[in-house]
Amino acid sequence: MRYGTIVSLVLAITLFSCKNDDNGSGGTVVPPSLLSDVAPEDDAEIVEFLNTHFYNYEDFENEPEGFDYKIVIDTIEGENADKTPMMDFAQSVTINVSSSHFGLSAGEEDIPHKLYYIEARKGGGGSPTYADSTLVRYRGSLLNGNLFDENQDFNWFEISNIGAKGFADGLAQLYAGTTDQIMENGDGTYSIANSGIGIIIMPSGLGYFNVARSSLPSYSILMFMVELGLYVEDTDSDNDGVPTIEEDLNGNGYLFDDDSDEDGLPNFRDIDDDGDGVLTRREITDENGVIILPYPDADNDGVPDYLDPDTK
Repeated sequence: MRYGTIVSLVLAITLFSCKNDDNGSGGTVVPPSLLSDVAPEDDAEIVEFLNTHFYNYEDFENEPEGFDYKIVIDTIEGENADKTPMMDFAQSVTINVSSSHFGLSAGEEDIPHKLYYIEARKGGGGSPTYADSTLVRYRGSLLNGNLFDENQDFNWFEISNIGAKGFADGLAQLYAGTTDQIMENGDGTYSIANSGIGIIIMPSGLGYFNVARSSLPSYSILMFMVELGLYVEDTDSDNDGVPTIEEDLNGNGYLFDDDSDEDGLPNFRDIDDDGDGVLTRREITDENGVIILPYPDADNDGVPDYLDPDTK
């Protein structure tokens, strides 16, 4: 059976958790699970999946005529018993997550979560950061194959704005294509001959954790098949002159907890980062509007003017 099956007990527990945590009606409402409890459980389930499933790696290694470069996943059994498991191709990266990232009050800090990814085809260009803009198409599903999101056409995304943190972190492990390999398909669509194609599997703590969405139970492990076309470095989400990647002041890979003036807007979405009434762009440019590097620090206190409310 494609994508395998999820053990009934796991489904029962997931659905029960969804009802108790999220709908607030019927039964006793219990507090959300701890990241530190869920992360190892998710990891065990992901490892089991990777060891018992394969993808069409042979098509990518020896491209058959008319190959559409779509990733297909199936169970290692029967006539597929000799296939190489996905685990043999998978790489992983550990990313820390805190309960505050989900608005939870558990006080958990920097709980490690392991994200897995497979590079089915390496792109011919560079690799984006979690703060860049990317041209990407994707298909998102649960491990049992149930589709919850899909974008069949290339679209630009500022990946920092996507709710599932692991999506941005996963794309950052892959390589994009290049503009000189864009090809018109003759039907109004286009393809990129050297795009990067891969699989991203993330634990619920890198997805939506305890939050249930329209087609997703709470505590869902997410899997994305992605094609990464192009990317733009130094994306500036709020157009304040400071690249989004530089707005991650604490360098933890999470942009929403950097709010210098504590106005509820993270710096990467705030055009006045220090809240002094002078726009960030004005505080980092000369009279001709040219950005000054390094950023001005009028009182030489080590804090650039655009982050220092005492300097205008």
